[in-house]
Amino acid sequence: MENIENKQPEMKFRAGAISATIWSNAMTTKSGEPFEVKSIQVNRAYKDKQDEWQNTGSFRTADLPKVKFVLDKAYEYLVVNTQKPIEDVAA
Repeated sequence: MENIENKQPEMKFRAGAISATIWSNAMTTKSGEPFEVKSIQVNRAYKDKQDEWQNTGSFRTADLPKVKFVLDKAYEYLVVNTQKPIEDVAA
């Protein structure tokens, strides 16, 4: 089994303390065929009372434009980088 702690993200977009991280996960169908699933994790970085960096999935109202921005960038990246070649697209 793959060690998730050492896994590197495929791409990360930041706007201030807000980030969207794209992860690529190898999966297998029931028949044993491999395929890839992309997931997006959105976080806000902050410092706690001990001045240590932490992450949360909770956002303030003022964070929402940045959340939208990083999600738009992540979506754009996925659309551009996962397009099938023209010959694979049904007419």
